[in-house]
Amino acid sequence: MLEKISELDTDLLVYLNGLGSETYDKFWLIITQQLYWTPFFLFLFYLIYKKIGGKQTLYLLLFIAILIAFTDQTCNLFKHTFQRLRPCNEPDLANIIRIVQVRKSFSFFSGHAANTMAVATFLFLVLKRHFKYLGFLFLWPLIFAYSRIYLGLHYPGDILAGYFFGAVFGLLIYLVYKKLKPQYFPG
Repeated sequence: MLEKISELDTDLLVYLNGLGSETYDKFWLIITQQLYWTPFFLFLFYLIYKKIGGKQTLYLLLFIAILIAFTDQTCNLFKHTFQRLRPCNEPDLANIIRIVQVRKSFSFFSGHAANTMAVATFLFLVLKRHFKYLGFLFLWPLIFAYSRIYLGLHYPGDILAGYFFGAVFGLLIYLVYKKLKPQYFPG
């Protein structure tokens, strides 16, 4: 069963990665760098600040920092436990996929997918009553995580597992936030 899932995961990687071309490599290298998302984050937090105020925005940022730290450490624990090679380091795939970027760390599960989904889930749950079209926020993890497949850094299964853990962690931190907010974070 696991062998069949692994085979499907590899086949899907080969297909999705194969959709790329040198023409778009620089674009996806930019997309995968968190630094280039800074204008998006600043704009997002400006909108949040305008809706809920400075104090609440700071509380929100505190919870996001906790969420990212927890998600990132859990991801690292999984990577070191499972030690799945990244597609770019897998000898059997070297001549089959387009390798645009190489990383030496392990692959399962994707920290990019987990962190972005965790933050998107948390922000959506906290702010959905304030913003009509907040569901568009989930485009961010989709685009960000696809860049990892495009570059040859993650299997689709790594991305899906990252999305799952990210959504669960985002929900859990939201429940803590919701429980503590009335008591400790008035406003």
